[in-house]
Amino acid sequence: MRILAIDTALGSCSACVLEQGQPDALALEQLVIERGHAEALMPLVARVMAKVQGGFAALGRIAVTVGPGSFTGLRVGLSAARAMGLAASRPVVGVTTLAAYCAPMIGREAGRMTAAAIDARHGQVYFQALAPDGSVLAGARQCSVRDAVRSIGKGPVSLSGSGALLVAQEAWSIGLDAVVVEAAAGPDIRWVARLGLLADEQTALPRPLYLRAADAQPQDNGRLPRQTEAP
Repeated sequence: MRILAIDTALGSCSACVLEQGQPDALALEQLVIERGHAEALMPLVARVMAKVQGGFAALGRIAVTVGPGSFTGLRVGLSAARAMGLAASRPVVGVTTLAAYCAPMIGREAGRMTAAAIDARHGQVYFQALAPDGSVLAGARQCSVRDAVRSIGKGPVSLSGSGALLVAQEAWSIGLDAVVVEAAAGPDIRWVARLGLLADEQTALPRPLYLRAADAQPQDNGRLPRQTEAP
């Protein structure tokens, strides 16, 4: 099966086409950008698809990162993936950014845990940790850097993601064996594609994964009094 994977969830805008069972992408492009995903994505996808024989008709499915990430970036990627899936009559599956960060580290070194950390600002990270066998040790969550390190336990741990160094520095301060494998602004798009090939279409839905509580809170003292109908 052939898959198109796209990612706009974090600080990059990426797309690739991967053939199942092949180690290298048929076509790939990745831009490191903080803003402008909406303007960059579709021209980038067009360039990638132009390099692939058969175009969209040759795809088996489409994968898209569902978060955690920026609200705007997630909406851009999800909207584009759904539209392309509808136009090409192909299923769309969602892949979390934390899973895509963790995936290439699993099994690289015996006995080491793997964890992904995305900088959520103000001393917070989006975090997930896996045991050496790939089972979930700490599920996807937003937490403080200190709590992330606590969930690792005694380690040792390999870290990836934009918040990996933050977690590693806290781990080093208490003598924990932590190694930063990758601190890229976004996950490797090839791993988004590989996870997309393995995903269950019934459960890996292209819906946003929000771990941060809403910033806007209702202000009761600022509400206007409810109008009631006259009898």
